Amino acid sequence: MISLQRMKQIREFDAAANIVTVDAGVILADLHEKSKPYKRQFPLYLGSEGSAQIGGLISTNAGGTGVVKYGPMRDLVCGIEVVLADGRILSDLEGLKKNNTGYDLKHLFIGAEGTLGIVTGAALRLHPENTNDAHAWVSVDSPETAVRLFTEFQDKCGPYIEAFELVSGTEIDAVLRHIERITMPFDTVPDWSLMIELTATDISVDLNSIFEEILGANFENGSVLDAFIASNAQQAKQIWHVRHSVTEANKLEGMGLVHDVAVRVSKVPAFIAKAKEVTAEKFPMATPLLVNHLGDGNVHYILMFPHDYWKQLSDPDQVTHDVQSCVHDIAASFGGTFSAEHGVGRKLTDELERLCDPLRYELMIGIKKSLDPENRMNPGVLFRNLTTGC
Repeated sequence: MISLQRMKQIREFDAAANIVTVDAGVILADLHEKSKPYKRQFPLYLGSEGSAQIGGLISTNAGGTGVVKYGPMRDLVCGIEVVLADGRILSDLEGLKKNNTGYDLKHLFIGAEGTLGIVTGAALRLHPENTNDAHAWVSVDSPETAVRLFTEFQDKCGPYIEAFELVSGTEIDAVLRHIERITMPFDTVPDWSLMIELTATDISVDLNSIFEEILGANFENGSVLDAFIASNAQQAKQIWHVRHSVTEANKLEGMGLVHDVAVRVSKVPAFIAKAKEVTAEKFPMATPLLVNHLGDGNVHYILMFPHDYWKQLSDPDQVTHDVQSCVHDIAASFGGTFSAEHGVGRKLTDELERLCDPLRYELMIGIKKSLDPENRMNPGVLFRNLTTGC
Protein backbone atom coordinates (compact mmCIF):
# COMPACT_ATOMS: atom_id res chain seq x y z
CA MET A 1 0.00 0.00 0.00
CA ILE A 2 1.40 3.38 -1.03
CA SER A 3 -0.09 6.66 0.20
CA LEU A 4 0.60 9.93 -1.60
CA GLN A 5 -1.36 12.12 0.81
CA ARG A 6 1.75 14.10 1.80
CA MET A 7 2.45 14.94 -1.84
CA LYS A 8 0.05 17.89 -1.86
CA GLN A 9 1.98 20.79 -3.34
CA ILE A 10 0.61 22.94 -6.12
CA ARG A 11 3.80 23.39 -8.09
CA GLU A 12 2.79 26.08 -10.58
CA PHE A 13 -0.18 28.14 -11.73
CA ASP A 14 0.12 29.39 -15.30
CA ALA A 15 -2.98 31.50 -15.93
CA ALA A 16 -1.87 32.52 -19.43
CA ALA A 17 -1.55 28.89 -20.53
CA ASN A 18 -4.52 27.80 -18.38
CA ILE A 19 -2.39 25.09 -16.77
CA VAL A 20 -1.82 24.16 -13.14
CA THR A 21 0.90 21.66 -12.19
CA VAL A 22 0.25 19.68 -9.02
CA ASP A 23 1.39 16.77 -6.88
CA ALA A 24 -0.75 13.65 -7.09
CA GLY A 25 -1.89 13.94 -3.48
CA VAL A 26 -3.60 17.31 -3.92
CA ILE A 27 -7.25 17.14 -2.84
CA LEU A 28 -9.72 18.16 -5.54
CA ALA A 29 -11.60 20.59 -3.28
CA ASP A 30 -8.33 22.31 -2.36
CA LEU A 31 -7.50 22.76 -6.03
CA HIS A 32 -10.91 24.31 -6.58
CA GLU A 33 -10.32 26.84 -3.80
CA LYS A 34 -6.78 27.70 -4.87
CA SER A 35 -7.86 28.30 -8.46
CA LYS A 36 -10.32 31.06 -7.51
CA PRO A 37 -7.77 33.90 -7.02
CA TYR A 38 -6.65 33.32 -10.61
CA LYS A 39 -10.27 33.50 -11.85
CA ARG A 40 -9.89 29.98 -13.14
CA GLN A 41 -11.60 26.69 -12.43
CA PHE A 42 -10.59 23.06 -12.65
CA PRO A 43 -13.94 21.81 -13.94
CA LEU A 44 -14.17 18.37 -12.35
CA TYR A 45 -16.89 18.28 -9.71
CA LEU A 46 -17.73 15.20 -7.64
CA GLY A 47 -19.54 14.43 -4.43
CA SER A 48 -16.24 13.09 -3.05
CA GLU A 49 -14.18 16.19 -3.90
CA GLY A 50 -13.32 16.72 -0.23
CA SER A 51 -11.26 13.51 -0.17
CA ALA A 52 -10.51 12.65 -3.81
CA GLN A 53 -6.85 13.05 -4.78
CA ILE A 54 -5.68 14.12 -8.22
CA GLY A 55 -3.60 10.97 -8.73
CA GLY A 56 -6.57 8.74 -8.06
CA LEU A 57 -8.81 10.82 -10.29
CA ILE A 58 -6.30 10.39 -13.11
CA SER A 59 -5.88 6.66 -12.53
CA THR A 60 -9.65 6.15 -12.65
CA ASN A 61 -10.34 8.70 -15.41
CA ALA A 62 -13.00 10.25 -13.18
CA GLY A 63 -16.12 11.78 -14.71
CA GLY A 64 -18.80 13.79 -12.92
CA THR A 65 -21.73 15.88 -14.07
CA GLY A 66 -19.61 18.29 -16.13
CA VAL A 67 -18.36 15.73 -18.66
CA VAL A 68 -20.85 17.01 -21.24
CA LYS A 69 -19.00 20.35 -21.31
CA TYR A 70 -15.42 19.65 -20.25
CA GLY A 71 -14.94 15.93 -20.81
CA PRO A 72 -13.69 13.36 -18.27
CA MET A 73 -10.35 13.56 -16.47
CA ARG A 74 -8.56 12.36 -19.61
CA ASP A 75 -9.53 15.60 -21.36
CA LEU A 76 -8.32 17.71 -18.42
CA VAL A 77 -4.82 16.21 -18.14
CA CYS A 78 -2.22 17.82 -20.39
CA GLY A 79 0.89 16.34 -18.77
CA ILE A 80 1.84 13.61 -16.35
CA GLU A 81 4.62 12.38 -14.06
CA VAL A 82 4.73 8.64 -13.34
CA VAL A 83 7.00 6.26 -11.44
CA LEU A 84 7.31 3.06 -13.44
CA ALA A 85 7.54 -0.47 -12.08
CA ASP A 86 11.34 -0.49 -12.47
CA GLY A 87 11.71 2.78 -10.54
CA ARG A 88 12.33 5.06 -13.50
CA ILE A 89 10.39 8.33 -13.63
CA LEU A 90 8.54 9.36 -16.75
CA SER A 91 8.19 13.16 -16.61
CA ASP A 92 5.99 14.78 -19.23
CA LEU A 93 4.66 17.94 -17.59
CA GLU A 94 5.14 20.51 -20.35
CA GLY A 95 1.43 20.55 -21.17
CA LEU A 96 1.95 21.61 -24.77
CA LYS A 97 -1.13 21.83 -26.97
CA LYS A 98 0.95 20.86 -29.99
CA ASN A 99 3.56 18.12 -29.74
CA ASN A 100 3.68 15.58 -32.55
CA THR A 101 6.81 13.75 -31.43
CA GLY A 102 5.55 10.20 -31.27
CA TYR A 103 3.16 8.45 -28.91
CA ASP A 104 1.24 10.53 -26.36
CA LEU A 105 2.20 8.28 -23.46
CA LYS A 106 0.18 10.02 -20.77
CA HIS A 107 -2.99 8.40 -22.08
CA LEU A 108 -1.64 4.96 -21.18
CA PHE A 109 -1.73 5.88 -17.49
CA ILE A 110 -5.03 7.79 -17.41
CA GLY A 111 -7.70 5.25 -16.51
CA ALA A 112 -5.17 2.44 -16.04
CA GLU A 113 -6.19 2.12 -12.36
CA GLY A 114 -2.57 2.09 -11.19
CA THR A 115 -1.64 -1.03 -13.14
CA LEU A 116 1.13 0.57 -15.23
CA GLY A 117 2.76 2.98 -12.80
CA ILE A 118 2.22 5.39 -9.92
CA VAL A 119 1.10 8.88 -10.88
CA THR A 120 3.06 11.39 -8.78
CA GLY A 121 2.27 14.64 -10.56
CA ALA A 122 0.21 16.17 -13.33
CA ALA A 123 -0.25 19.26 -15.45
CA LEU A 124 -3.98 19.98 -15.56
CA ARG A 125 -6.06 22.09 -17.89
CA LEU A 126 -7.83 25.06 -16.34
CA HIS A 127 -10.84 26.93 -17.69
CA PRO A 128 -12.06 30.48 -17.04
CA GLU A 129 -14.35 30.57 -14.04
CA ASN A 130 -18.06 30.71 -14.70
CA THR A 131 -19.61 33.99 -13.56
CA ASN A 132 -23.10 33.27 -14.83
CA ASP A 133 -25.35 30.26 -14.28
CA ALA A 134 -28.95 29.13 -14.57
CA HIS A 135 -30.68 25.99 -13.39
CA ALA A 136 -33.91 24.19 -14.25
CA TRP A 137 -35.85 21.10 -13.22
CA VAL A 138 -37.98 19.86 -16.09
CA SER A 139 -40.71 17.20 -16.14
CA VAL A 140 -40.83 15.08 -19.31
CA ASP A 141 -42.80 12.00 -20.25
CA SER A 142 -40.01 9.77 -21.52
CA PRO A 143 -36.28 9.34 -22.18
CA GLU A 144 -37.05 9.83 -25.89
CA THR A 145 -38.35 13.32 -25.14
CA ALA A 146 -35.32 13.97 -22.95
CA VAL A 147 -32.96 13.15 -25.82
CA ARG A 148 -34.91 15.40 -28.19
CA LEU A 149 -34.63 18.25 -25.68
CA PHE A 150 -30.92 17.64 -25.22
CA THR A 151 -30.43 17.82 -28.98
CA GLU A 152 -32.31 21.12 -29.11
CA PHE A 153 -30.26 22.57 -26.26
CA GLN A 154 -27.09 21.47 -28.05
CA ASP A 155 -28.21 23.16 -31.26
CA LYS A 156 -29.21 26.43 -29.61
CA CYS A 157 -26.80 26.83 -26.68
CA GLY A 158 -24.36 23.91 -26.77
CA PRO A 159 -21.34 25.72 -25.24
CA TYR A 160 -23.41 26.72 -22.22
CA ILE A 161 -24.54 23.21 -21.19
CA GLU A 162 -22.79 22.37 -17.91
CA ALA A 163 -24.98 19.47 -16.78
CA PHE A 164 -27.90 17.59 -18.29
CA GLU A 165 -29.14 14.86 -15.94
CA LEU A 166 -32.06 12.49 -16.43
CA VAL A 167 -33.53 10.94 -13.26
CA SER A 168 -36.38 8.44 -13.01
CA GLY A 169 -39.41 9.06 -10.84
CA THR A 170 -38.61 5.92 -8.85
CA GLU A 171 -35.26 7.47 -7.89
CA ILE A 172 -36.86 10.78 -6.87
CA ASP A 173 -39.35 8.81 -4.74
CA ALA A 174 -36.46 7.13 -2.91
CA VAL A 175 -34.84 10.49 -2.21
CA LEU A 176 -38.11 11.92 -0.85
CA ARG A 177 -38.53 8.91 1.45
CA HIS A 178 -35.10 9.08 3.04
CA ILE A 179 -33.54 12.53 2.70
CA GLU A 180 -34.49 15.59 4.73
CA ARG A 181 -34.88 19.16 3.50
CA ILE A 182 -35.99 18.20 0.02
CA THR A 183 -38.06 20.80 -1.81
CA MET A 184 -40.23 19.59 -4.69
CA PRO A 185 -41.25 22.26 -7.21
CA PHE A 186 -44.06 20.10 -8.63
CA ASP A 187 -47.30 18.80 -7.12
CA THR A 188 -46.45 15.23 -8.09
CA VAL A 189 -43.20 13.43 -8.80
CA PRO A 190 -42.50 13.41 -12.56
CA ASP A 191 -42.03 10.05 -14.24
CA TRP A 192 -38.84 11.50 -15.69
CA SER A 193 -36.95 14.57 -14.51
CA LEU A 194 -34.31 16.58 -16.33
CA MET A 195 -31.99 18.64 -14.15
CA ILE A 196 -30.15 21.13 -16.33
CA GLU A 197 -27.41 23.64 -15.59
CA LEU A 198 -26.25 26.30 -18.06
CA THR A 199 -23.10 28.33 -17.38
CA ALA A 200 -21.18 31.12 -19.08
CA THR A 201 -18.11 33.22 -18.42
CA ASP A 202 -19.91 36.30 -19.74
CA ILE A 203 -22.31 37.87 -17.24
CA SER A 204 -24.25 39.54 -20.06
CA VAL A 205 -25.52 36.23 -21.48
CA ASP A 206 -29.17 35.83 -20.43
CA LEU A 207 -29.25 32.13 -19.61
CA ASN A 208 -32.72 32.25 -18.05
CA SER A 209 -34.10 33.62 -21.31
CA ILE A 210 -32.58 30.63 -23.11
CA PHE A 211 -34.42 28.33 -20.71
CA GLU A 212 -37.66 30.25 -21.15
CA GLU A 213 -37.45 30.17 -24.94
CA ILE A 214 -36.66 26.46 -25.32
CA LEU A 215 -38.82 25.15 -22.49
CA GLY A 216 -41.72 27.46 -23.33
CA ALA A 217 -41.90 26.26 -26.92
CA ASN A 218 -41.69 22.63 -25.82
CA PHE A 219 -44.38 23.16 -23.19
CA GLU A 220 -46.69 24.40 -25.92
CA ASN A 221 -46.05 21.37 -28.12
CA GLY A 222 -46.46 18.95 -25.21
CA SER A 223 -42.86 17.74 -24.93
CA VAL A 224 -42.37 19.47 -21.57
CA LEU A 225 -45.03 18.65 -18.97
CA ASP A 226 -43.83 21.16 -16.38
CA ALA A 227 -40.72 23.17 -15.63
CA PHE A 228 -39.16 25.08 -12.75
CA ILE A 229 -36.41 27.62 -13.40
CA ALA A 230 -34.44 28.60 -10.29
CA SER A 231 -34.70 32.33 -9.57
CA ASN A 232 -31.89 32.43 -7.00
CA ALA A 233 -28.91 30.47 -5.70
CA GLN A 234 -30.93 28.81 -2.93
CA GLN A 235 -33.45 27.37 -5.38
CA ALA A 236 -30.62 26.13 -7.59
CA LYS A 237 -29.04 24.46 -4.57
CA GLN A 238 -32.33 22.73 -3.79
CA ILE A 239 -32.51 21.24 -7.29
CA TRP A 240 -29.02 19.79 -7.08
CA HIS A 241 -29.51 18.66 -3.49
CA VAL A 242 -32.03 16.17 -4.85
CA ARG A 243 -29.65 14.97 -7.56
CA HIS A 244 -26.68 14.63 -5.22
CA SER A 245 -28.69 12.78 -2.56
CA VAL A 246 -29.41 9.68 -4.61
CA THR A 247 -26.47 7.63 -3.33
CA GLU A 248 -27.36 8.22 0.32
CA ALA A 249 -31.05 7.55 -0.34
CA ASN A 250 -30.36 4.32 -2.19
CA LYS A 251 -28.36 2.92 0.72
CA LEU A 252 -31.44 3.33 2.90
CA GLU A 253 -33.97 2.21 0.30
CA GLY A 254 -32.84 -1.41 -0.06
CA MET A 255 -30.17 -3.53 -1.69
CA GLY A 256 -29.33 -1.63 -4.85
CA LEU A 257 -27.25 -3.33 -7.53
CA VAL A 258 -25.60 -0.42 -9.32
CA HIS A 259 -24.53 -0.58 -12.95
CA ASP A 260 -22.31 1.98 -14.62
CA VAL A 261 -23.02 1.45 -18.29
CA ALA A 262 -22.81 3.84 -21.23
CA VAL A 263 -24.21 3.89 -24.74
CA ARG A 264 -24.45 6.61 -27.34
CA VAL A 265 -26.84 9.37 -26.29
CA SER A 266 -29.12 8.46 -29.18
CA LYS A 267 -29.40 4.90 -27.86
CA VAL A 268 -30.14 5.76 -24.22
CA PRO A 269 -33.95 5.46 -24.57
CA ALA A 270 -33.73 2.06 -26.29
CA PHE A 271 -31.27 0.78 -23.68
CA ILE A 272 -33.50 1.91 -20.82
CA ALA A 273 -36.59 0.35 -22.38
CA LYS A 274 -34.86 -2.97 -23.02
CA ALA A 275 -33.23 -3.08 -19.58
CA LYS A 276 -36.54 -2.39 -17.85
CA GLU A 277 -38.30 -5.04 -19.94
CA VAL A 278 -35.72 -7.76 -19.34
CA THR A 279 -35.08 -7.09 -15.65
CA ALA A 280 -38.83 -6.91 -14.92
CA GLU A 281 -39.20 -10.39 -16.41
CA LYS A 282 -36.15 -11.94 -14.76
CA PHE A 283 -36.16 -10.09 -11.42
CA PRO A 284 -39.79 -9.09 -10.70
CA MET A 285 -39.08 -8.31 -7.03
CA ALA A 286 -36.72 -5.47 -7.98
CA THR A 287 -37.47 -1.88 -8.97
CA PRO A 288 -35.27 -0.04 -11.48
CA LEU A 289 -33.96 3.36 -10.37
CA LEU A 290 -32.13 5.41 -12.98
CA VAL A 291 -29.69 8.30 -12.94
CA ASN A 292 -28.39 9.19 -16.38
CA HIS A 293 -25.68 11.67 -17.30
CA LEU A 294 -27.64 12.18 -20.48
CA GLY A 295 -25.08 14.45 -22.09
CA ASP A 296 -22.50 11.65 -22.26
CA GLY A 297 -24.72 8.55 -22.39
CA ASN A 298 -23.69 7.20 -18.97
CA VAL A 299 -26.62 5.37 -17.34
CA HIS A 300 -26.49 4.34 -13.69
CA TYR A 301 -29.08 1.56 -13.84
CA ILE A 302 -29.81 0.55 -10.26
CA LEU A 303 -31.91 -2.53 -9.62
CA MET A 304 -33.30 -2.10 -6.12
CA PHE A 305 -34.30 -5.15 -4.08
CA PRO A 306 -36.20 -4.83 -0.77
CA HIS A 307 -33.97 -5.43 2.26
CA ASP A 308 -36.16 -8.26 3.59
CA TYR A 309 -36.19 -10.06 0.25
CA TRP A 310 -32.43 -9.77 -0.11
CA LYS A 311 -31.76 -11.09 3.38
CA GLN A 312 -33.66 -14.33 2.74
CA LEU A 313 -31.81 -15.17 -0.48
CA SER A 314 -29.81 -18.39 -0.24
CA ASP A 315 -27.18 -17.20 -2.73
CA PRO A 316 -27.13 -13.39 -3.08
CA ASP A 317 -23.78 -13.51 -4.88
CA GLN A 318 -25.32 -15.54 -7.68
CA VAL A 319 -28.22 -13.10 -7.98
CA THR A 320 -25.74 -10.22 -8.13
CA HIS A 321 -23.83 -12.01 -10.88
CA ASP A 322 -27.01 -12.77 -12.84
CA VAL A 323 -28.27 -9.18 -12.65
CA GLN A 324 -24.86 -7.78 -13.56
CA SER A 325 -24.47 -10.05 -16.58
CA CYS A 326 -27.99 -9.27 -17.73
CA VAL A 327 -27.58 -5.48 -17.65
CA HIS A 328 -24.06 -5.56 -19.07
CA ASP A 329 -25.15 -7.78 -21.97
CA ILE A 330 -27.94 -5.37 -22.83
CA ALA A 331 -25.50 -2.46 -22.85
CA ALA A 332 -23.13 -4.44 -25.07
CA SER A 333 -25.96 -5.23 -27.49
CA PHE A 334 -26.32 -1.48 -28.06
CA GLY A 335 -22.60 -1.05 -28.66
CA GLY A 336 -22.03 0.22 -25.13
CA THR A 337 -19.66 -0.38 -22.25
CA PHE A 338 -20.19 -1.96 -18.84
CA SER A 339 -17.92 0.58 -17.12
CA ALA A 340 -18.33 4.23 -18.06
CA GLU A 341 -16.69 5.94 -15.10
CA HIS A 342 -16.41 3.61 -12.09
CA GLY A 343 -13.65 1.45 -13.55
CA VAL A 344 -13.00 -2.28 -13.57
CA GLY A 345 -11.02 -2.77 -10.37
CA ARG A 346 -10.94 -6.33 -9.05
CA LYS A 347 -14.68 -7.00 -9.11
CA LEU A 348 -15.22 -6.68 -12.85
CA THR A 349 -12.10 -8.36 -14.23
CA ASP A 350 -14.14 -11.31 -15.50
CA GLU A 351 -16.52 -8.93 -17.25
CA LEU A 352 -13.61 -7.16 -18.94
CA GLU A 353 -12.29 -10.45 -20.27
CA ARG A 354 -15.78 -11.61 -21.29
CA LEU A 355 -16.97 -8.45 -23.03
CA CYS A 356 -13.82 -6.77 -24.30
CA ASP A 357 -12.82 -7.17 -27.95
CA PRO A 358 -10.27 -10.04 -27.93
CA LEU A 359 -7.60 -8.13 -29.83
CA ARG A 360 -8.01 -5.07 -27.64
CA TYR A 361 -7.71 -7.28 -24.56
CA GLU A 362 -4.58 -8.93 -25.96
CA LEU A 363 -2.98 -5.56 -26.71
CA MET A 364 -3.74 -4.29 -23.20
CA ILE A 365 -2.07 -7.33 -21.66
CA GLY A 366 0.91 -6.75 -23.92
CA ILE A 367 1.23 -3.16 -22.70
CA LYS A 368 0.92 -4.31 -19.09
CA LYS A 369 3.65 -6.94 -19.50
CA SER A 370 5.92 -4.49 -21.30
CA LEU A 371 5.76 -1.85 -18.55
CA ASP A 372 5.29 -4.16 -15.56
CA PRO A 373 6.59 -7.65 -16.45
CA GLU A 374 6.57 -8.82 -12.82
CA ASN A 375 3.02 -7.60 -12.20
CA ARG A 376 3.99 -5.39 -9.26
CA MET A 377 1.56 -2.57 -9.96
CA ASN A 378 -1.90 -3.25 -8.53
CA PRO A 379 -1.88 -7.00 -9.20
CA GLY A 380 -5.38 -8.37 -9.70
CA VAL A 381 -6.76 -5.08 -11.01
CA LEU A 382 -8.08 -5.14 -14.61
CA PHE A 383 -6.54 -8.60 -15.24
CA ARG A 384 -7.31 -11.34 -12.70
CA ASN A 385 -5.20 -14.23 -13.98
CA LEU A 386 -2.22 -12.37 -15.38
CA THR A 387 0.99 -14.38 -15.35
CA THR A 388 4.34 -12.68 -14.80
CA GLY A 389 7.09 -12.47 -17.37
CA CYS A 390 7.13 -11.18 -20.94
